[in-house]
Amino acid sequence: MTRSDAAPAAAPRSTEAEPIRVLVADDEPMIRAGVRAVLATDPGIEVVAEASDGHEAVELVRAHRPHVAVLDVRMPRTGGIDAAAEIRRTLPATGVVMLTTFGEDDYILRALSAGAAGFLIKSGEPEELLAGVRAVAEGAAYLSPKVAARVVAHLASTGAGERAGRREAARERVAGLTPREREVLSYLGGGLSNGQIARRLHLVEGTVKAYVSSVLARLGVDNRAAAAVVAHEAGLLPPPPPEQR
Repeated sequence: MTRSDAAPAAAPRSTEAEPIRVLVADDEPMIRAGVRAVLATDPGIEVVAEASDGHEAVELVRAHRPHVAVLDVRMPRTGGIDAAAEIRRTLPATGVVMLTTFGEDDYILRALSAGAAGFLIKSGEPEELLAGVRAVAEGAAYLSPKVAARVVAHLASTGAGERAGRREAARERVAGLTPREREVLSYLGGGLSNGQIARRLHLVEGTVKAYVSSVLARLGVDNRAAAAVVAHEAGLLPPPPPEQR
């Protein structure tokens, strides 16, 4: 993954009052209705389009330019992972949240590699969907607790030699960053949005956005979730909030 990240993973909203515009894609009408119903409980979220497959989802993202696209993994014609990659390639201002009944590690890792900024399991709590959409709309990455646990378990299940190799490779990549970029990367690893990072570092959000773009380009990754994996593998942890120190 070597694409630069000139645009953020999710479309920034121009004002706080502007609702988060969401597209929902799933080949099962009942699932789409359920997702729409959950999202409708948040007055700050507006579903602007629905798609029944990945091809239609990409076309509707082009037409409606939502802040977030919620995509099922398995859909006819074009699956969610391929749709996520196409959205990321051609419409990077729309953040992608994957929603699936499948918890296999390869789906999770493939979705993150395709540019998805969030991954949720359909059996999760409705609050996770709302939190995931809001996080991705604000430019952060979001993995539901179940997904995060699976990713950690998957990484831990590999051999000690492979873990050590990944850790060393990640540390070498991080070593090429400036001290400020490493600090920003640590917050990306903690799942913070640009606004949250700006408040922690007492910077304007535009400056943080520039740092994030630089970090992704220098690490050779194309989304915040992939950068977060590098941060964790390098052992780069964000400092606790001031009130917890």
